[in-house]
Amino acid sequence: MTTHSSSNTVVVYHSGYGHTHRMAEAVAEGAGAALHAIDAEGNLSEDGWAALNAADAIIFGAPTYMGGPSWQFKKFADASSKPWFSAQWQDKVFGGFTNSASLNGDKLNTLQYFVLLAGQHGGLWVSLGIKPSNTKASQRDDANRMGSYIGPMAQSDADAAPEEMSVGDLETARLYGVRVAGIARKHKSTEFA
Repeated sequence: MTTHSSSNTVVVYHSGYGHTHRMAEAVAEGAGAALHAIDAEGNLSEDGWAALNAADAIIFGAPTYMGGPSWQFKKFADASSKPWFSAQWQDKVFGGFTNSASLNGDKLNTLQYFVLLAGQHGGLWVSLGIKPSNTKASQRDDANRMGSYIGPMAQSDADAAPEEMSVGDLETARLYGVRVAGIARKHKSTEFA
């Protein structure tokens, strides 16, 4: 019989203007996760790579620019071919989140990019699991106001500071972190049962 254990979750993300960083903090808070930022040159520290290799769950984050993740995130994704060759991330739990200035902003493409990257690594994707707030009574600060199913999407006005982000978008991110870490714990506890 396997005992219930905690999961080791890592959030790896790039943020251009601070909004995605704020979202990453909310996801990490919910998941009890470590944060590892991809820098402005698209590089991740050696400690970051080691943390990803040791993680039970990996959550990707990037802003959506020009219909996809930032080039810095793409550089990180290309560099992940090293753990790919040795199946280092095989059977890990994965998730992802994104932010853009527009309501649509083609954020779905960024999330789909994350799903495919997780699939290439042989990972298990966690959906959002929060029904959309899409009635006349819905407000800007409701959870899942973007109506996503794959993972959290946030919308931040182009001229708004990170501190002005929707409380609902951040709560959606936090709840997603809780969900990913919970599924990672279940996966870990049954993996060797």
